[in-house]
Amino acid sequence: MEVTGVSAPTVTVFISSSLNTFRSEKRYSRSLTIAEFKCKLELLVGSPASCMELELYGVDDKFYSKLDQEDALLGSYPVDDGCRIHVIDHSGARLGEYEDVSRVEKYTISQEAYDQRQDTVRSFLKRSKLGRYNEEERAQQEAEAAQRLAEEKAQASSIPVGSRCEVRAAGQSPRRGTVMYVDFKPGYWIGVRYDEPLGKNDGSVNGKRYFECQAKYGAFVKPAVVTVGDFPEEDYGLDEI
Repeated sequence: MEVTGVSAPTVTVFISSSLNTFRSEKRYSRSLTIAEFKCKLELLVGSPASCMELELYGVDDKFYSKLDQEDALLGSYPVDDGCRIHVIDHSGARLGEYEDVSRVEKYTISQEAYDQRQDTVRSFLKRSKLGRYNEEERAQQEAEAAQRLAEEKAQASSIPVGSRCEVRAAGQSPRRGTVMYVDFKPGYWIGVRYDEPLGKNDGSVNGKRYFECQAKYGAFVKPAVVTVGDFPEEDYGLDEI
């Protein structure tokens, strides 16, 4: 009894080129003629179909044959999944010529000309009053930001350096320590020396020292999480661990 194998209608192959240093994995119909196949390869490798020479390599990357019959079907050649088809360019282009984007002429437009166009994202945002072009929303956001800074400034002003405090940050247990530094610039941070090694630094950040303490005893927190008061030092026993 004779058994005849039936090939799948498509085949997945690797495409390489004398113009590029990379490979692409693509799926093609076996019913394509070699001429049609070359046209599909044009956009992939950058070589004109008329200047292509195709070579077929097996899964083991050994040379099988040339695909040189323009009217022959791709499936008429021993092309299987995992094979490689190498495109040799005869147009005179050089290796990597289509990979060097620095040689591609860039389209530029002035800000004034861009503002006058009606088919841009910026024009759409302006017409729809979205994002930074929503003056009312932008003014509200600026007002809220100013209010937050004013509140932080007032909170920082009420925290004297040297006072005992308790820090209650989200997701952390209460931590006691001593206020060592208050930053009154917008942003407002409070430097705390904890009673136990529960911090993240030694009073310095990025090489700049703000106060003195042992490693892991220092932390910088926002004024909102700091409460000043009579908080005696507690022994958590962490130094013995």
